[in-house]
Amino acid sequence: MKLNTFLLFTYLSATDAFHVAFARRADRSINKSRVSRVSSTSTETNGEFVLDEDCCETRQLKTPVFDEVCDTVGVTLTRFMDEVARNNPEQLELTGLFNAIATACKAISNTVKRSQLPKSDTLGYQGEVNVQGEDQKKLDVITNDILKRALRFTGQLGVLASEEEDAPVDIVGAMDEKEVMYDQGDMFVAVFDPLDGSSNVDAGIPTGTIIGIYEHDGECVIDFDNFEQQAESVCMANTLQPGTKLVAAAYCLYSSSTFFVLTLGDGTYGFCLDENIGEFVLSHPRIEIPQSSSIYSMNESKMWMWDEPLQKVVDGWRKGTGRSGKEFSSRYIGSMVGDVHRTLLYGGVFGYPADKKSPNGKLRLLYEGSPMSYIVEQAGGLSTTGTERVMEIVPDYVHQRVPIVMGSKQDVQEVVDAYAAANNSSSD
Repeated sequence: MKLNTFLLFTYLSATDAFHVAFARRADRSINKSRVSRVSSTSTETNGEFVLDEDCCETRQLKTPVFDEVCDTVGVTLTRFMDEVARNNPEQLELTGLFNAIATACKAISNTVKRSQLPKSDTLGYQGEVNVQGEDQKKLDVITNDILKRALRFTGQLGVLASEEEDAPVDIVGAMDEKEVMYDQGDMFVAVFDPLDGSSNVDAGIPTGTIIGIYEHDGECVIDFDNFEQQAESVCMANTLQPGTKLVAAAYCLYSSSTFFVLTLGDGTYGFCLDENIGEFVLSHPRIEIPQSSSIYSMNESKMWMWDEPLQKVVDGWRKGTGRSGKEFSSRYIGSMVGDVHRTLLYGGVFGYPADKKSPNGKLRLLYEGSPMSYIVEQAGGLSTTGTERVMEIVPDYVHQRVPIVMGSKQDVQEVVDAYAAANNSSSD
C-alpha cells in the first residue's frame, strides 16, 4: 500500500509540475510577483489581529464566455478548459487548477474502486477522530492527502480548507527573516470534502468529492512577531466567505461511472471519465434541472423531528395534496453527491434539514452546502435552509453546519413559502 501511495503521489506531482510551469509562465506575462514587508496595514485590538480595510484587494472575475466547443458533447475537460482560458484570459489560472483537480479525482476513483480488494488495506477506520468528532475512515485520510498534494503543486492556490483538517492551511507563505512572499498567481482558496459518503464506501455505495474555489486575498501582510496567531487569522479571513463569492465549484461522483460536474459561474457542465483514454469527456452540457418533479430525497426516519412547515410540505408530497398535485416518490441514497447528481438530472428535492437533535443541520456550509448550492443554482434550481438562501450565509467558522433543502425550483419554492407563511402567522 505504501509503495502504491508513493507511486500515486509521484504521478500527481509530475503531472501537476507541468501545469505549474505552464500557468506560472503565462502568469508572469501578466503580473509580476512581489515581496511584501510588514506595514501599517495591520493593527492589534485587544490582543486580537485585525485586518484594515485597505489591506486586501480581491480581483473580481467576470462571468465567463463560452463558445460552441464548450457545448459540444465528447469534448475533453482539458480542451474545455483551454477554450475557457482562450475566451476568458482572466480565467487562465483556473485551467491549471482544474486539471489538477481532475487528476486527483481520477486517482481517488481508482483508489475507491480498488478499496474492495482483499489486500488493499484501505477499508475500515483509521483509529482517529476528525475535528467534527467523526471517526475517520482510512479512505478519508488517503483521499484528503491526494487532494492536498494535487492542489498544492498547481501554483495557483493560497489557502485550502478540508473536512479532515482542524484549521485552514496556508500554502503560499514562506517565512524568511520576517518576510513573506506572495505571488499574485496564488489567487485561489480551495475548500473541499475529499470523500463525501465515506461511511458507506465499505458497502460499495456511491461516494464523491466536493470542491469550492474562492478568490484569495493575497495582498495581506503578516506581522511575524505574532506569526502563528496572525497567519491563522489571515487563513480564516480568506476561507470564511459566503457562497456568493465562489469563483467555481465542482464535484466528482464515484459510481457506475466517474462523473465530474462543474460550474464556473455560467451554467453547470457534466463530464464522464472515459477510462480507455484516461480523460473526462463532456456528456451533459449546460445541465438544466427540471423546474418541478415528483421525487424527494430525505431521511424520513427523522421526519417527526423536522420543523413543522417542512413536515407539512413533505406530507403533502407523499399524499399528492401538495402544490403540484403529484404524488412524490422517495429516493434516498444517503450520500450527498449521489443524491444531488440524480436530482440535477431527474429533478426533485434533496434535503438534509434541521431537526430537534441537530438544529443547525448536519452538512457543512463551507465545503458542502455552498459549493453544491452554487452548482444547483447554476443549473436553474434553488437551495435554501427554509428561511434563507444558503449561498448568502457567511460562515462564522470553518466547520459550521447548515440545514439544506435544494433542487427543482418550484418544489423548493413550496418549502420556502411554507416557512414564510409559518413565520407570518407566528408574528401576527
